[in-house]
Amino acid sequence: MHLQLSTDIVAGATIAVYIPAMSDPEFDLGTFLPFLLNQAAEATSRAFEEVYESEYGMTRPQWRVLANLGTFGPLTATEICRRGGIEKTAVSRAVQALEGRGLLKRQRVAGDRRAEQLELTNEGRAAFARLGEAARKHDRELRNYIGTARMAEAERVLRALAEFGRS
Repeated sequence: MHLQLSTDIVAGATIAVYIPAMSDPEFDLGTFLPFLLNQAAEATSRAFEEVYESEYGMTRPQWRVLANLGTFGPLTATEICRRGGIEKTAVSRAVQALEGRGLLKRQRVAGDRRAEQLELTNEGRAAFARLGEAARKHDRELRNYIGTARMAEAERVLRALAEFGRS
């Protein structure tokens, strides 16, 4: 099987999309919806990744943990995994790193010796406020790139796909 390289620019980031040159017309990875959704998610995430990496030296899981705690308040690691679709080991490593940097604190959950409530510290809330502002700017850029009418339809489609995945 040969791969054909195609490049595109999404939200200021150049992405490489490898499209298979297949002789079997029954399956085309380049039009497979999960593949396309993953490519879009990666491209748009990478463009924002530069912000939290350069300003805070954070990984994507660290940003996602910080964002969940900043948005929803204190949560357990299990709740972060469920809400964010993040693997348990990635959350565990991110929590350790954020705690080590003084951005979050842990507290045992009463009645459950295994569970810990995670909460941002004052420094963590300040980091979330700054990164949240950058995230809103990035979101506006993406929405402007797509356009108002297309964005409204894209949101409906993405919410329907998310619901499909939960059923």
